[in-house]
Amino acid sequence: MHKRKIAVLGLAMLWCGSALAQQQQMQPLTFWYGYAVKPGKEEAFMDLVKQIGAPVRDKLLAEGAILAWGIEAPLLRAGAEGDGITHLIWYAVPDWAAIEKVNRAMAAQIASVTAEMAKPPAKGARPSMSLIEKQQDALDMPKGRDWVTRDLVFGDGPAPPAGTLPFTRYNFSKVRPGKGADYRAAWEKYNKPVFDRLLRDGVVLAYGLAAEEVKTDGNWTHFVWYGVKGMDGFDKIRAAFQADRAARSAEEREAIAALFGSLTDADAARGYATRSLIFKVQGQ
Repeated sequence: MHKRKIAVLGLAMLWCGSALAQQQQMQPLTFWYGYAVKPGKEEAFMDLVKQIGAPVRDKLLAEGAILAWGIEAPLLRAGAEGDGITHLIWYAVPDWAAIEKVNRAMAAQIASVTAEMAKPPAKGARPSMSLIEKQQDALDMPKGRDWVTRDLVFGDGPAPPAGTLPFTRYNFSKVRPGKGADYRAAWEKYNKPVFDRLLRDGVVLAYGLAAEEVKTDGNWTHFVWYGVKGMDGFDKIRAAFQADRAARSAEEREAIAALFGSLTDADAARGYATRSLIFKVQGQ
């Protein structure tokens, strides 16, 4: 992923699970929170998630407002190419109205937790840190940022068993101005069939072609993401694409390479890989 462009990252998950299969034509949105967790503070960060965000997202997942949510951390310690983001929290929803519902619920939860923590401690007990103090202790606050992305193309299989913690790859591309529709058409023609086969074979849990819904970063325009149960899935995906291209004539391979080369800036391509710390979807 290119510098300062992660979450869209997270390009996180975006990995939305089988509930999104029913929403494909709606082109679901994913909201990403990028956090810079201080060294040695992941447990404190996860405690904050359990206290604040998780109860809200779990409730809205059960009600159907949220389609899926999770937390991811990069497999490579470089993070988002030096921007300091170390963890992504994401949730997938059908539309902007659902994002508003999540924001209102989160604000209410924060207010409730803050009020509870502000109560005087019991006699003889040591005062606990306030919510903002806990956040400042665990996070490098100025480095945080948010993204909203939309799946243009999406595919998934049955909801994986509860407790599944996928690995996800993100491949970022910078499509040349005015070529977005051509790029999507080429991607659906040459790459989507390979992912669909891998989906049917159970190698890929879900995949998508996505773009930022609100443009915040000029370093990339589109990204492909795909989730697998184990990292051996990445090997199988690579082999599947190699086999697909090898089965074509030399002329066709050259034409495909030339097509994508004309549509994208090859020097701007970036990759990102994550491991899930929390992963929940409707239907589990």
